[in-house]
Amino acid sequence: MKIGDKVRFLSEVGGGTVSGFQGKNIVLVKDEDGFEIPMLRQDVVVVGSEDYDSSKVNTTGNPLPFSQKGEQASKKKDDDPASQEESEEKPITFKAKPLERREGERLNLYLSFLPDNIKEFTGTSFESYLVNDSNYYMQVSLLCATGASWQLRFCGVVEPNSKIFVEAFDRSQLNDMERLCVQAIAWKQDKPFILKPATTTELRLNLTKFYKLHVFRPNEFFKEPNWTEDIIRDDKPVRSTFVDAEQVQAAIMKPTNR
Repeated sequence: MKIGDKVRFLSEVGGGTVSGFQGKNIVLVKDEDGFEIPMLRQDVVVVGSEDYDSSKVNTTGNPLPFSQKGEQASKKKDDDPASQEESEEKPITFKAKPLERREGERLNLYLSFLPDNIKEFTGTSFESYLVNDSNYYMQVSLLCATGASWQLRFCGVVEPNSKIFVEAFDRSQLNDMERLCVQAIAWKQDKPFILKPATTTELRLNLTKFYKLHVFRPNEFFKEPNWTEDIIRDDKPVRSTFVDAEQVQAAIMKPTNR
Protein backbone atom coordinates (compact mmCIF):
# COMPACT_ATOMS: atom_id res chain seq x y z
CA MET A 1 0.00 0.00 0.00
CA LYS A 2 1.40 3.38 -1.02
CA ILE A 3 0.38 7.03 -1.38
CA GLY A 4 -1.96 7.42 -4.34
CA ASP A 5 -3.58 3.98 -4.05
CA LYS A 6 -7.37 3.91 -4.16
CA VAL A 7 -8.80 2.01 -1.21
CA ARG A 8 -12.12 1.08 0.35
CA PHE A 9 -13.02 0.51 3.99
CA LEU A 10 -13.70 -3.03 5.17
CA SER A 11 -15.78 -2.28 8.25
CA GLU A 12 -17.64 0.81 7.00
CA VAL A 13 -19.06 2.27 3.79
CA GLY A 14 -16.66 4.53 1.94
CA GLY A 15 -13.10 4.89 0.79
CA GLY A 16 -10.83 7.21 -1.14
CA THR A 17 -7.16 7.76 -1.96
CA VAL A 18 -4.20 7.11 0.35
CA SER A 19 -2.66 10.51 1.15
CA GLY A 20 -0.17 9.53 3.86
CA PHE A 21 0.65 7.42 6.89
CA GLN A 22 0.90 7.94 10.66
CA GLY A 23 3.33 5.44 12.09
CA LYS A 24 3.08 1.81 10.96
CA ASN A 25 -0.60 1.14 11.60
CA ILE A 26 -2.52 4.30 10.57
CA VAL A 27 -3.41 5.10 6.96
CA LEU A 28 -4.64 8.58 6.01
CA VAL A 29 -7.42 8.26 3.40
CA LYS A 30 -8.64 11.37 1.55
CA ASP A 31 -12.31 11.11 0.62
CA GLU A 32 -14.23 12.80 -2.22
CA ASP A 33 -14.74 15.96 -0.14
CA GLY A 34 -11.01 16.38 0.49
CA PHE A 35 -11.07 15.31 4.15
CA GLU A 36 -8.31 13.05 5.47
CA ILE A 37 -9.70 10.12 7.50
CA PRO A 38 -7.27 8.15 9.69
CA MET A 39 -7.98 4.40 9.53
CA LEU A 40 -6.26 1.29 10.82
CA ARG A 41 -4.24 -0.40 8.06
CA GLN A 42 -6.12 -3.68 8.52
CA ASP A 43 -9.45 -1.88 7.98
CA VAL A 44 -8.67 -0.78 4.41
CA VAL A 45 -8.04 -2.69 1.20
CA VAL A 46 -6.47 -1.49 -2.04
CA VAL A 47 -8.87 -1.48 -4.99
CA GLY A 48 -6.50 0.03 -7.56
CA SER A 49 -8.23 2.35 -10.00
CA GLU A 50 -11.69 0.93 -9.32
CA ASP A 51 -14.41 2.85 -7.57
CA TYR A 52 -14.82 1.72 -3.98
CA ASP A 53 -18.61 1.99 -4.26
CA SER A 54 -19.62 -1.04 -6.32
CA SER A 55 -23.22 0.14 -6.56
CA LYS A 56 -22.20 2.81 -9.09
CA VAL A 57 -21.54 1.02 -12.40
CA ASN A 58 -21.85 2.02 -16.04
CA THR A 59 -23.77 0.25 -18.78
CA THR A 60 -20.93 -2.23 -19.37
CA GLY A 61 -21.07 -3.40 -15.76
CA ASN A 62 -17.58 -2.03 -14.96
CA PRO A 63 -16.99 0.36 -12.03
CA LEU A 64 -17.04 4.02 -13.02
CA PRO A 65 -13.90 6.18 -12.73
CA PHE A 66 -13.98 8.68 -9.88
CA SER A 67 -14.51 11.56 -12.35
CA GLN A 68 -17.70 10.00 -13.78
CA LYS A 69 -19.45 8.40 -10.84
CA GLY A 70 -20.97 11.63 -9.47
CA GLU A 71 -22.37 12.60 -12.86
CA GLN A 72 -24.06 9.25 -13.53
CA ALA A 73 -25.36 8.86 -9.98
CA SER A 74 -26.89 12.34 -10.15
CA LYS A 75 -28.50 11.61 -13.54
CA LYS A 76 -29.97 8.32 -12.30
CA LYS A 77 -31.44 10.00 -9.25
CA ASP A 78 -32.99 12.79 -11.36
CA ASP A 79 -34.65 10.24 -13.65
CA ASP A 80 -36.15 8.23 -10.80
CA PRO A 81 -38.86 10.11 -8.80
CA ALA A 82 -39.04 7.29 -6.26
CA SER A 83 -35.36 7.61 -5.48
CA GLN A 84 -35.76 11.38 -5.07
CA GLU A 85 -38.57 10.91 -2.55
CA GLU A 86 -36.59 8.26 -0.68
CA SER A 87 -33.46 10.44 -0.49
CA GLU A 88 -35.43 13.35 0.91
CA GLU A 89 -36.81 11.21 3.72
CA LYS A 90 -33.51 9.64 4.77
CA PRO A 91 -31.29 11.61 7.15
CA ILE A 92 -27.82 12.57 5.98
CA THR A 93 -25.17 10.21 7.37
CA PHE A 94 -21.40 10.41 7.21
CA LYS A 95 -19.55 7.95 4.98
CA ALA A 96 -16.99 6.95 7.60
CA LYS A 97 -16.30 7.68 11.24
CA PRO A 98 -12.80 9.07 11.93
CA LEU A 99 -10.56 7.05 14.20
CA GLU A 100 -10.52 8.66 17.64
CA ARG A 101 -7.21 9.74 19.15
CA ARG A 102 -6.36 9.88 22.84
CA GLU A 103 -5.18 13.48 22.55
CA GLY A 104 -8.38 14.31 20.65
CA GLU A 105 -10.45 14.18 23.85
CA ARG A 106 -9.46 17.81 24.44
CA LEU A 107 -11.01 20.44 22.20
CA ASN A 108 -8.66 22.20 19.79
CA LEU A 109 -10.10 24.58 17.21
CA TYR A 110 -8.16 26.78 14.78
CA LEU A 111 -8.87 29.40 12.12
CA SER A 112 -6.50 29.19 9.14
CA PHE A 113 -5.87 31.60 6.25
CA LEU A 114 -4.37 30.41 2.94
CA PRO A 115 -3.26 32.69 0.08
CA ASP A 116 -4.61 31.68 -3.33
CA ASN A 117 -1.34 32.50 -5.08
CA ILE A 118 1.72 32.58 -2.82
CA LYS A 119 3.95 33.49 -5.81
CA GLU A 120 2.04 36.76 -6.30
CA PHE A 121 1.60 37.47 -2.63
CA THR A 122 1.17 41.25 -2.85
CA GLY A 123 -2.01 40.92 -4.89
CA THR A 124 -3.37 37.53 -3.89
CA SER A 125 -6.78 36.81 -2.39
CA PHE A 126 -7.24 34.40 0.51
CA GLU A 127 -9.33 31.48 1.73
CA SER A 128 -10.19 30.72 5.35
CA TYR A 129 -10.80 27.34 7.01
CA LEU A 130 -11.89 26.11 10.43
CA VAL A 131 -9.82 23.17 11.71
CA ASN A 132 -11.30 20.82 14.32
CA ASP A 133 -8.41 18.88 15.87
CA SER A 134 -10.49 16.81 18.31
CA ASN A 135 -12.73 13.74 18.55
CA TYR A 136 -15.84 15.92 18.92
CA TYR A 137 -18.26 17.34 16.39
CA MET A 138 -18.41 21.13 16.67
CA GLN A 139 -21.21 23.51 15.77
CA VAL A 140 -19.26 26.68 15.00
CA SER A 141 -20.40 30.25 14.29
CA LEU A 142 -17.93 32.86 13.02
CA LEU A 143 -18.92 36.52 13.38
CA CYS A 144 -17.25 39.85 12.65
CA ALA A 145 -17.78 43.17 14.42
CA THR A 146 -19.61 45.98 12.62
CA GLY A 147 -19.41 48.92 14.98
CA ALA A 148 -21.17 47.94 18.20
CA SER A 149 -22.94 44.99 16.53
CA TRP A 150 -21.93 41.64 15.07
CA GLN A 151 -22.54 40.04 11.66
CA LEU A 152 -22.56 36.30 10.95
CA ARG A 153 -19.96 35.17 8.39
CA PHE A 154 -20.24 31.39 8.76
CA CYS A 155 -22.24 28.78 10.67
CA GLY A 156 -21.84 25.03 10.30
CA VAL A 157 -20.76 21.69 11.76
CA VAL A 158 -17.08 20.74 11.63
CA GLU A 159 -16.58 16.98 11.83
CA PRO A 160 -14.02 15.41 14.19
CA ASN A 161 -10.37 15.63 13.11
CA SER A 162 -11.22 17.55 9.96
CA LYS A 163 -11.28 21.00 8.40
CA ILE A 164 -14.00 22.92 6.58
CA PHE A 165 -13.91 25.79 4.09
CA VAL A 166 -15.33 29.05 5.47
CA GLU A 167 -15.02 31.74 2.79
CA ALA A 168 -12.87 33.43 0.16
CA PHE A 169 -11.94 37.11 0.44
CA ASP A 170 -9.52 39.69 -0.95
CA ARG A 171 -7.48 42.44 0.67
CA SER A 172 -10.26 45.01 0.23
CA GLN A 173 -12.30 43.07 2.84
CA LEU A 174 -9.60 42.82 5.50
CA ASN A 175 -10.89 45.69 7.63
CA ASP A 176 -14.13 43.73 8.18
CA MET A 177 -12.11 40.91 9.78
CA GLU A 178 -10.12 42.78 12.40
CA ARG A 179 -12.49 41.86 15.24
CA LEU A 180 -13.86 38.33 15.12
CA CYS A 181 -15.92 36.16 17.44
CA VAL A 182 -16.12 32.35 17.36
CA GLN A 183 -18.85 30.46 19.22
CA ALA A 184 -18.61 26.66 19.50
CA ILE A 185 -20.67 23.78 20.91
CA ALA A 186 -19.12 20.28 21.01
CA TRP A 187 -20.63 16.78 21.18
CA LYS A 188 -20.17 13.18 19.98
CA GLN A 189 -22.48 11.12 17.81
CA ASP A 190 -24.12 7.92 19.12
CA LYS A 191 -21.77 7.43 22.08
CA PRO A 192 -21.29 8.78 25.63
CA PHE A 193 -18.83 11.65 26.02
CA ILE A 194 -17.48 14.14 28.53
CA LEU A 195 -19.57 17.30 28.45
CA LYS A 196 -17.71 20.34 27.15
CA PRO A 197 -18.93 23.87 27.94
CA ALA A 198 -20.08 26.07 25.09
CA THR A 199 -17.41 28.67 24.30
CA THR A 200 -17.34 32.21 22.96
CA THR A 201 -13.93 33.50 21.89
CA GLU A 202 -13.28 37.04 20.71
CA LEU A 203 -10.06 37.78 18.90
CA ARG A 204 -8.53 40.76 17.18
CA LEU A 205 -6.48 39.87 14.14
CA ASN A 206 -3.23 41.68 13.44
CA LEU A 207 -4.11 42.55 9.83
CA THR A 208 -0.51 43.49 8.99
CA LYS A 209 0.25 39.74 8.93
CA PHE A 210 -1.69 39.47 5.68
CA TYR A 211 1.13 41.51 4.11
CA LYS A 212 4.04 39.51 5.58
CA LEU A 213 5.07 36.52 3.48
CA HIS A 214 7.09 34.87 6.26
CA VAL A 215 3.96 34.53 8.43
CA PHE A 216 2.52 31.92 6.05
CA ARG A 217 4.09 28.48 6.53
CA PRO A 218 2.98 24.84 6.08
CA ASN A 219 1.89 23.04 9.23
CA GLU A 220 0.33 19.75 10.35
CA PHE A 221 -3.06 20.75 8.90
CA PHE A 222 -2.06 22.17 5.51
CA LYS A 223 0.78 21.39 3.14
CA GLU A 224 0.30 24.85 1.63
CA PRO A 225 1.67 28.00 3.34
CA ASN A 226 -0.90 29.28 5.83
CA TRP A 227 -1.40 31.48 8.87
CA THR A 228 -3.25 29.62 11.65
CA GLU A 229 -4.75 31.27 14.74
CA ASP A 230 -5.70 29.36 17.90
CA ILE A 231 -9.39 29.59 18.86
CA ILE A 232 -9.59 26.82 21.49
CA ARG A 233 -6.46 25.18 22.88
CA ASP A 234 -6.78 22.11 25.14
CA ASP A 235 -10.41 22.92 26.05
CA LYS A 236 -9.65 26.59 26.86
CA PRO A 237 -10.67 29.52 24.64
CA VAL A 238 -7.63 31.53 23.58
CA ARG A 239 -7.69 35.26 24.03
CA SER A 240 -6.04 37.53 21.48
CA THR A 241 -2.93 39.36 22.65
CA PHE A 242 -2.99 41.96 19.86
CA VAL A 243 -3.30 45.39 21.45
CA ASP A 244 -5.54 48.12 20.02
CA ALA A 245 -3.59 51.38 19.70
CA GLU A 246 -6.72 53.47 20.38
CA GLN A 247 -7.37 51.57 23.63
CA VAL A 248 -3.77 52.12 24.73
CA GLN A 249 -3.99 55.85 24.02
CA ALA A 250 -7.28 56.13 25.91
CA ALA A 251 -5.76 54.34 28.90
CA ILE A 252 -2.78 56.70 28.90
CA MET A 253 -4.97 59.82 28.75
CA LYS A 254 -7.34 58.59 31.46
CA PRO A 255 -6.74 60.54 34.71
CA THR A 256 -5.68 58.49 37.73
CA ASN A 257 -7.02 58.94 41.26
CA ARG A 258 -4.37 59.70 43.87
